[in-house]
Amino acid sequence: MRFVCFFCFFLEPFNAFLVCFQPEFLRQGVFMSDDPLWFAQVLIAAIADIAFACTLGGAFLSVWLSKENAAAPVSPARLGWVKARRLATGGAVVLAVADLVLVWLQAASMSGAPLFQAFDAVVTVVTGTHAGVGWTIAFAGSVLLIVATSLANPRGGPRVGLFAIGALVAAAGKASIGHAADAGAFSLAEGVQTVHLLATAVWGGLVIASAWRVLPALGTSLARASLIRISGKVSTAAVVAVSLVILTGIYNAWRGLGGSAEALETSGWGHALVVKGVLIATALLLGAMNRWSVMPRLQRTASTVDAHTFTGVMRMEALLIVGVFVAAAVLSHSVPGFSAMG
Repeated sequence: MRFVCFFCFFLEPFNAFLVCFQPEFLRQGVFMSDDPLWFAQVLIAAIADIAFACTLGGAFLSVWLSKENAAAPVSPARLGWVKARRLATGGAVVLAVADLVLVWLQAASMSGAPLFQAFDAVVTVVTGTHAGVGWTIAFAGSVLLIVATSLANPRGGPRVGLFAIGALVAAAGKASIGHAADAGAFSLAEGVQTVHLLATAVWGGLVIASAWRVLPALGTSLARASLIRISGKVSTAAVVAVSLVILTGIYNAWRGLGGSAEALETSGWGHALVVKGVLIATALLLGAMNRWSVMPRLQRTASTVDAHTFTGVMRMEALLIVGVFVAAAVLSHSVPGFSAMG
């Protein structure tokens, strides 16, 4: 039952995004395929990315809150710490399950077998294809994340060293089966994509976990000081992460377009890339408003109204980031712009 609750948590902002924003590549059918199996792969890939992000975000927040002595039974910030820890572990479990579903869908896609008859092809895909090797690496990373969060310090966060290795392995595995793999194993493209995936997960995870789980749990006046300090750390870390997202994203976009901006207009991949860019830019505007306007006011007043405003703006940013993950899933399961142009 607890796992179902975690899974519903990951779907809640995803569904809210689809209802509220309905991005152009969803409404106008700019998808690169009308295959239901393709849609399923995109959906599960987006859920996996959100789960990975929440795992990283929950881990960061649990460590920061432990330094606020939030693990103490009488701490007003304890509920936030508990939710951060549970989110980190739950996210890792959802990521592992999503990876298992993805390899099943991949096997059905590669073998051409009906979905519920593709189980026999899974072993062949895992052991006999490059995609299978990359999936094995990514899945191993998710298992390491589960172990690191499950063996967390009773009064702190996950096992930091093991967690860092798991996050790196999970991101590297995913990078090795994406478009970056075209450049070869251990290439610059794969390295840049690994950094991009990690930076996006840190940025998105901190915003989503803070907005939907942790900051609301720090809503009491007694926990206001902790909320203000944690919000400052989230904002600073997000600035660093999003800087890496932008730098690596520019490289990935230029590579996917083959160095020509024409593909932005003439390919569905380019349209999805534009949507992703608009979503990122809008999320950054909301983040900047929180950092440079709402947060200074919250630090001065420590009022409930300003705390709610900060959390509300961050929730809007979180919904946009969910859209970024959806767009990223579309891009990773579609033919790059330069290839689509021939």
